[in-house]
Amino acid sequence: MAAKIKKGDRVVVLTGKDKGRSGDVLKIFPAENRAIIQGINMVKRHTRHAPGEEGGIISKEAPLHISNLAIADPKDGKPTRVGFQTLKDGRKVRVAKRSGETIDG
Repeated sequence: MAAKIKKGDRVVVLTGKDKGRSGDVLKIFPAENRAIIQGINMVKRHTRHAPGEEGGIISKEAPLHISNLAIADPKDGKPTRVGFQTLKDGRKVRVAKRSGETIDG
């Protein structure tokens, strides 16, 4: 199955404590169906001082399940579903169902 959400995409959170917020995908974990979104689902980690890194309380992004995310429509930024379309030159691109615009360049 082709990936509907990829690294670098702008996504909107559909459920949870960050519902309605949007951010860019930093990393995808396809085996677990999870993604890390910039500035979303922040958690605090208590880390011990180690050579090369500072100790203390560090905030970082935790992975979210892909089912709780939707791609932001390129036109208006609202959540949209994703479809696929084959162009005349043979390329397969992702298309926003809401506006019909292509998501891939």
